Amino acid sequence: MSIHESPKEHSRGTSNSIMATKTSVHVLALDGLVNVNSLFTIAVFVGLSLTTRNQRSLEPNTACDAGIDVARKLLVFEVVSFSFFLFSSLVAQGLKLAINLLNSKDVAEAFRAHINLKVLRLGMMGSAIGSVMGCLFLMLSMVNMIEIRLGMLSCGSKSAVPAVAALLILVSSALIVYISTAIYAFLQ
Repeated sequence: MSIHESPKEHSRGTSNSIMATKTSVHVLALDGLVNVNSLFTIAVFVGLSLTTRNQRSLEPNTACDAGIDVARKLLVFEVVSFSFFLFSSLVAQGLKLAINLLNSKDVAEAFRAHINLKVLRLGMMGSAIGSVMGCLFLMLSMVNMIEIRLGMLSCGSKSAVPAVAALLILVSSALIVYISTAIYAFLQ
């Protein structure tokens, strides 16, 4: 508290600095979400570019080659995954816009925006759910990509089975951590 501040002004200043810190943390979290979604979107486009007709797997047995139905599922999962990542990113960008521009009277106070915390929390949760769903569909598309490249899982491909197992274990574990922390942050 400075000499020229009354106790009431000091508490208001402290409240503003806490709000500024919270809001800037939200903006940083939204930035991180958009950046991660961008990386996943690149992965989606790489997957889309690798979808070609009559592709042979690296498995020596031609009976283990994936059919056109696997390529179709890959394409559908990639498009759905892209849609969820785009949804998540647009919601996050909209929240950032609300924080930085609409609720701030002064450019110097962009991080002190007064925003309805319920709306912010719901928007962030919606964005997080979009990212989780995008990850799930991206994982499903990667399983199809592995089947196209390494052979069908139903054939027991010695390369495809461990690749899919590692993918499912690691991505599922990461999603559990992400969902747990998002729910914890939402409830606080």
